[in-house]
Amino acid sequence: MSHHHDDDTNRRRTGGNYITTSATEDGVDRRGFLRCMAWAGTATVWVMAGGVPKSLLATRIPFLTDAERKSIFFAQISDSHIGFSKEANKDVTATLQQAVARLNALPQTPAIVLHTGDITQLAKPSEFDTAHQVLAGIKSDRVFYVPGEHDVATDNGTSYLARYGKGTKGGGWYSFDHSGVHFIGLVNVLNLKAGGLGTLGPDQLAWLERDVSGLSSSTPIVVFAHIPLWTVYPAWGWGTDDSEQALGYLKRFGSVTVLNGHIHQIMQKVEGHMAFHTAMSTAFPQPAPGTAPAPGPMTVDAARLTSVLGIADVTFIPGRSSLAIVDATLSGQPPAFDAATQDAAQRRQTRRAPTLGANEIGIDNFQFSPPSLTVARGTTVTWINNDDVPHLIVNVENRFKQSPVLDTGQKFSATLAKAGTYKYFCSLHPMMQGTIVVR
Repeated sequence: MSHHHDDDTNRRRTGGNYITTSATEDGVDRRGFLRCMAWAGTATVWVMAGGVPKSLLATRIPFLTDAERKSIFFAQISDSHIGFSKEANKDVTATLQQAVARLNALPQTPAIVLHTGDITQLAKPSEFDTAHQVLAGIKSDRVFYVPGEHDVATDNGTSYLARYGKGTKGGGWYSFDHSGVHFIGLVNVLNLKAGGLGTLGPDQLAWLERDVSGLSSSTPIVVFAHIPLWTVYPAWGWGTDDSEQALGYLKRFGSVTVLNGHIHQIMQKVEGHMAFHTAMSTAFPQPAPGTAPAPGPMTVDAARLTSVLGIADVTFIPGRSSLAIVDATLSGQPPAFDAATQDAAQRRQTRRAPTLGANEIGIDNFQFSPPSLTVARGTTVTWINNDDVPHLIVNVENRFKQSPVLDTGQKFSATLAKAGTYKYFCSLHPMMQGTIVVR
């Protein structure tokens, strides 16, 4: 196991496993970004170092110092997707159980655990039940939740709130204090708009401003939500439209840590006193931005699987404009991210696109095909989901009723009686948009 050394200046400046913050406006060196991804099916543990949260992985525990062992504070689990059973991982319950087992094996029990969303795949009662049964095995005082888009897909969050909404505000946001730290759980997966990113909305923003107004600026703040609160990759919907306003309320605080899930891979950024961290999934990896036509479950060749599952030693250094990441794979071999990406690309090339009939729209690789369709009045148009993830069709003009959540292989039809342009999108993945012209 290799370790990061603070005085390894030359390696930090030139090494591939390093993100600079001066290359682009949002502080991310794109080349470094793509090389610093780590995928794994485990949980993230947080320690408090001088009042500033610092992240490490559960599998890093055997290498902790005595001081670090005593400072373990809380843990993060994300994107369990209970109910998913496709090729990328046919037993997500088992991998969530492994994450729980690793948390329970820590030398000191985490005081609390944060789950940053997509507990389930389709928000079914049975999926919530299974997740509850597994997570109830965590040896911790309490597990706190925020929803992912998959948890609110079928009923705009009614089922989620019935289980986890006690004591929350609005769509499920809330705050609490623990050991001198102020925790804020935000919800940015409701009321998503066509082409937009995650959104908090005016009611939640007003509540957030009030929530922190009476706090001392020396209070450590931990914010957790599902979709990243900084713009990671807008083309894939990886960001939150109104996050700048929310983060503006937190600028006066000396220590702010923002935890998210959604993108199924580790990425960190530090801006002044704010440290951003997106967690890995316990279910399946997603491709790094720009390395595939679209996000979604990435199937890794079995021979390379343990070389794209791994651990990362991540160090937040107060006062510096950068952070260092040292990755170690489960196989002990050099990371095979490039090879895994090539595998995925070859699978896409050899995979045949499903044949579509007249007036059918395919959903594949997070895209509508064809993206634009022209039909006569009275035509029935049918959408067919060929992706490994669910989608939900919504007409922007509300001229036809939205679809149910469409899982793999499921179809939805709508008869378009009036002439005009019908714009539609997937309300689970708003960057997906299409148009039907009715003549």
